[in-house]
Amino acid sequence: MHTLDLPGLAADAGAGHAAGAALAGLTTLRVGGPCAHLVTCADTGALVAVVRALDAAGVRTLVLGGGSNLVIADAGFDGAAVRVATAGIDIDGTLVRADAGALWDDVVARTVAAGLGGIECLSGIPGSAGATPVQNVGAYGAEVADVLERVELLDRGTGERHWVTPDALELGYRTSVLKHRDDALVLTVEMRLRGDGLSAPLRYGELAARLGAEAGVRLPVDEVRRTVLGLRAGKGMVADLRLDDGTPDHDSWSAGSFFTNPVVDDARLPAVLEAVAARVGADARVPQYPAGEGRTKLSAGWLIERAGFGKGYPGAGAPARLSTKHTLALTNRGAARTTELLGLAREVRDGVREAFGVLLVPEPVLVGCEL
Repeated sequence: MHTLDLPGLAADAGAGHAAGAALAGLTTLRVGGPCAHLVTCADTGALVAVVRALDAAGVRTLVLGGGSNLVIADAGFDGAAVRVATAGIDIDGTLVRADAGALWDDVVARTVAAGLGGIECLSGIPGSAGATPVQNVGAYGAEVADVLERVELLDRGTGERHWVTPDALELGYRTSVLKHRDDALVLTVEMRLRGDGLSAPLRYGELAARLGAEAGVRLPVDEVRRTVLGLRAGKGMVADLRLDDGTPDHDSWSAGSFFTNPVVDDARLPAVLEAVAARVGADARVPQYPAGEGRTKLSAGWLIERAGFGKGYPGAGAPARLSTKHTLALTNRGAARTTELLGLAREVRDGVREAFGVLLVPEPVLVGCEL
């Protein structure tokens, strides 16, 4: 860190700088220690200049967006954290272009207000636009892969900026080639939406039922958005919710769904179902969804509950608990440390594996820590 003048670099690039900054407040889980330096970049030019300079100097770098999919170690990060605060959103007909740092729900709100359909089911998801292609963000039967046109990347090996199309990203269920690697940085996201004011065809049973509609129906985008926001709020899956008395709703102090829904080979499925029947009963029906290529996706939340981990586990007084509204979210009740949160995650993961022979995989990126 001593080979580079971080304050001078930030000033030259038109960015802000802070030494020894806390990182917990920059994540939706609100856990994690400090970083040696924090540089905040409010425009893409500054972001590119700062990351190029840090990479050239060999400085360890952590790039932060909305912090909604991040678990940082209690020891923090001994390097430079670069906060992506770019916020531009541009709509040209049905083409939507968003800077990587734009709040994702702001992007969705703008498109719905413009009468564009395609991402209304992704309303209320915390985090930034730049994270959406990295993990192929999805909810309520829709995912970013459905609408993605292209993505602008900074190649951190060469320092070059270039655009790629979705096929180059190998988008899959909550993943892409960009996930769990840091040699490419998302700068801009482009999406092609529908211009008739109607949603994408409804695919998710819970959402369709709440709307009183059949699967496959298309409804006004604003109606679908309002309904999705209501469903998410009821599960504590919207950032910074408040209780009726104005105090924080700690069910929203989470990283969203902590585990991805497990995908198992169809050859292994009978053994899993046999384990489910042995534990829960022969009539138990774990939710199943075709995952392609001889695989089936199971409901992580269902497995967690049937393995003995109910809402609010392990109970009042624990600093880290499962959400009282949604067992798939691990939450900070106000004073949790990363160690305590990961301890709970480990207990849940191991309990599900012991009960059903299914390994749950964490969805958030772990920085300086492991499960």
